[in-house]
Amino acid sequence: MKNKPKVLLAMSGGVDSSVAALLLKKQGYEVIGAFMVNWSDTKNKITGECTWREERRIAMKIAAKLEIKFITLNFEKLYKKDVVDVMFKNYQKGITPNPDIDCNNKIKFPLLIKEAKKLGCDFVATGHYARTFARYSPESKFEKSERGSEKRIKNNKEKYELLRAKDESKDQSYFLYRIKQNELKNILFPIGEHTKKEVREIAKKNKFQNYNKKSTVGICFIGKINLKEFLKKRIKPKKGIILNPEGNKIGEHDGIYYYTIGQRIGPRFGIDLERGKGKEVKKWYVARKDVKENIIVAAPEGHELNFRKEIIIKNSHWINEKPKTNSTPDGVSAGEVKVLSRIRQVGELLPSILKYEKGKFKIILKKAITGVSQGQAIVLYRGTKCLGGGVIGFNNH
Repeated sequence: MKNKPKVLLAMSGGVDSSVAALLLKKQGYEVIGAFMVNWSDTKNKITGECTWREERRIAMKIAAKLEIKFITLNFEKLYKKDVVDVMFKNYQKGITPNPDIDCNNKIKFPLLIKEAKKLGCDFVATGHYARTFARYSPESKFEKSERGSEKRIKNNKEKYELLRAKDESKDQSYFLYRIKQNELKNILFPIGEHTKKEVREIAKKNKFQNYNKKSTVGICFIGKINLKEFLKKRIKPKKGIILNPEGNKIGEHDGIYYYTIGQRIGPRFGIDLERGKGKEVKKWYVARKDVKENIIVAAPEGHELNFRKEIIIKNSHWINEKPKTNSTPDGVSAGEVKVLSRIRQVGELLPSILKYEKGKFKIILKKAITGVSQGQAIVLYRGTKCLGGGVIGFNNH
């Protein structure tokens, strides 16, 4: 009898990875559950115990219930060095990074794949809401597998694509855009074809203790934190001034690093703004940051300074191949491609034009938007396919 294909599954103690384990087992895989210890500084406020210990106990119980192997992997040193330290460095530069993307790109997938090879696993799986698709070239040759209904490729002519999840409200492809082709071919996303509601129903039906457990929020493995207080541990306050769009001083801030473009500021948020007597009180937002001079420029709601229509894509990564901007698809001008852009997780898919000018990829949004922050990710799609993306930059930086 042929051995079952083996898969190393990242199990966090949450409902998504637990159901992923169940689905993989039902599909005939030999599953090894792997709990990753990446951060020990987050504690339970009541017990004082590291939060990960409680999460691991839940994951272990689910693994025992499903009768699958369970291991613990400690990547804490690498996570601190490659994700947390890099995050602090970027905040010190005045930009707003996305540590969850770094976590997937530098820790989760490469280290799990490395561990899977040691264990003789054929695949790595996670509880991400995303899907993959193998697209074969015309010259590819197929033959039936021993399981009959399935087919396997004889030569290596396939290309793997990352697709958005069935549940658009939970889609996590935004965090996965830096995945590489040689990683994607060995990665499984078992719950990508299910909605969150379906996942919880499956967990409840199978009497998983975490069927109604709240989804994790905040920074990957760190959790929900007061970001400003977290940053203050490593970045000292540095007083600076706040200007209005006309260049007049209207207040002071305690450190440009603690604020991001699009963030609301005012008395409710610890900053007093002198907005002029007799004027209608409006919501004010961080519109620009001058790191060198330690100056924040704030603008009232609706002001043109809050809006951006052009975005430079820095440090671009393409999952399959670079978009062919020298062609003229969709009736747009030469050197342009129609795409959908997303600038935050589960954010709106924005109709855009992708251009390649002077050695740089540039996105021109159909409609100017607010909250575009340098350092965050911009991820591009055509239909449900994730093309890749990069880091948000501006022409004046």
